[in-house]
Amino acid sequence: MKSYVSFKPLSLINKALAATLFVVTLGAQAQSIVVASTTSTEQSGLFSVLLPEFKKASGIDVKVVALGTGQAIDMGRRGDADVLFVHDKVAEEKVVAEGFAVKRIEVMYNDFVVVGAATDPVKVKGNDVVEALKKIAAANGPFISRGDKSGTHAAEMRFWKMADLTDKQGSGYKSCGCGMGPALNMASSTNAYALTDRGTWLNFKNRGDLKVLVEGDKRLFNQYGVLLVNPAKHPHVKVADGQKFIDWVTGSAGQTVIANYKIGGEQLFFPNAAK
Repeated sequence: MKSYVSFKPLSLINKALAATLFVVTLGAQAQSIVVASTTSTEQSGLFSVLLPEFKKASGIDVKVVALGTGQAIDMGRRGDADVLFVHDKVAEEKVVAEGFAVKRIEVMYNDFVVVGAATDPVKVKGNDVVEALKKIAAANGPFISRGDKSGTHAAEMRFWKMADLTDKQGSGYKSCGCGMGPALNMASSTNAYALTDRGTWLNFKNRGDLKVLVEGDKRLFNQYGVLLVNPAKHPHVKVADGQKFIDWVTGSAGQTVIANYKIGGEQLFFPNAAK
């Protein structure tokens, strides 16, 4: 008796499996969002504890693109992100006014500090950032600027303007066009001064002889905001999942994670719910 094997059912099964896998893949892709964020949220280590907790609560993956705040906001303008997590209030309000983001919500805060060599050759130590910059410029002291249109760079430029020293920072001023970590590495290797957010500083491992020299000035306050990219401008934005992230990170669960994130017993960020 002859035995016949039909490959048609197997072919149909393979097609069915392929279709199922395709649908599952699409579903998995739908459960992820892109967050364009300042480098400090990543380099401080905050996202390494915050995002896994959000994934547990929601099942949604967050793909972070860590850039200077200006570049992150530009991603939102182009529709290359679903959510912005940044720290330049003026730029954030502008992108909302332009219609590229729906609303700005304050999520957490910390402060900026000026670091420099422990010997403090220009004698800037204190709690007045403007006076410190005046001393650095007058002495042509070494200063590393990010120069990357980030939130930290924008704050630094505001402080130079307050000191009436825009474009007159002295011959020791160097702009690296880089992130906070690389800028601090440059400052560490040359014993230069630098402005940094406290979160990145606390997680920075290559301090060398650098110390915090200027802190406590109210003008050094550093506010972070979170914004949903406007689907009216970019219909592909994942509105529901993006809003879930915003609601969670500004809600009690996310705010608790932010409050509990510490290095060496020192809190890096303060939830806005605590204000």
